Amino acid sequence: MRIEKDIFDRIFPLVVLVLLVCSPPMVYSAGKDYLNDQQHDNHEAQDEGQLDESDIHEEEGTFNASEVIMHHVKDAHEWNIFTDKHGHNVSIPLPVILFSKHSGFHFFMSSKIAHGQNYRGFELGHGSMMVPDKEGNLTEKNVGGKIVELDENGVIVNEGLPLDFSITKNVCMMFLAVVILLVVFLSLAKSYKKYGVRAPKGIQGFLEPLIVFVEEDIAIPNIGKDRYARFMPYLLTVFFFILIHNLLGMVPFFPFGANVTGNIAVTMVLAIFTMVITNFNGNKAYWQHIFFPPGVPLWLLPIMIPVELLGIITKPFALMVRLFANITAGHIVLLSLVSLIFIFKSVFMAVPSLVMVIFMDMIELLVAFLQAYIFTLLSALFIGLAMPEHHHS
Repeated sequence: MRIEKDIFDRIFPLVVLVLLVCSPPMVYSAGKDYLNDQQHDNHEAQDEGQLDESDIHEEEGTFNASEVIMHHVKDAHEWNIFTDKHGHNVSIPLPVILFSKHSGFHFFMSSKIAHGQNYRGFELGHGSMMVPDKEGNLTEKNVGGKIVELDENGVIVNEGLPLDFSITKNVCMMFLAVVILLVVFLSLAKSYKKYGVRAPKGIQGFLEPLIVFVEEDIAIPNIGKDRYARFMPYLLTVFFFILIHNLLGMVPFFPFGANVTGNIAVTMVLAIFTMVITNFNGNKAYWQHIFFPPGVPLWLLPIMIPVELLGIITKPFALMVRLFANITAGHIVLLSLVSLIFIFKSVFMAVPSLVMVIFMDMIELLVAFLQAYIFTLLSALFIGLAMPEHHHS
């Protein structure tokens, strides 16, 4: 189609240039940041008497690929910008907002608890720790990357983990994406209001085909020409929200690179929105099909009704897992290819690794558009199925 070809011709050369420029720094910094952090933690442990010098040299010579990959895929309470020539990580601390049943609300910057520091009894958890449940029984729980509250003896308080409302890297990325979307679409609306319908120019030439694509190829075929209009705001919002996070998540330098759509909490909220909109707009025929499936014997209803009710949950669950798994898998594959350089410890591995990374970046570019399309398409399909039409012969 002409619309898809115009979109491809506009964006593909620019994205390829960005990826070619950004991939080498990403390849270098991904492993270096981890090794510097590992050396810093080992020397701190040596100062505390937990490791001797032989252990330090042994640990510094190893590279744990799984740890560095998960470190870059997970959310964080600070935004790492770069590592200087002395091996120091330059990061922007982010606000920490906590509510503890033991001590109430707390507000401070994440720099207060960086590098194993303890502030007001709070610190970042490392690995597995013993956490008390409601009955006071201690159970082992993985608290790596989570903020824990300790008492004066260094034991987690009986109330367990505090509620974390912090502004993390993913939250900052979502704020940035919302600002970008508002600026772009408000300026687009202002242009239409001022000049009316005309030949698209600039960013309008890129967005208009996408909007028409969502309308004519997603909304109308799945919802219906007479009912699609009231769902277009949601479908356009979710499409561009996912697309912009997928694209910005591929840029490996500040203020981008956060793995937002690879966070299952984000995809869960998007899926819940679709579920709520679907069921609130379900008509009589939709609910009748769930509680009184046509053509089903009465003795089979106790089996079919729970199955149909379960389908209400499994549809958004599939939306949630599909987006999360595909985006996270792409990041893991890219970082795994980067890790080959540090696993083999050979400069000759850098060239084939870089070639494979650039190739996977091209695949990820396709996946970025594809996952936004699939989520929007299935959302429209579920909404349309909730409003079936009766055909009378």
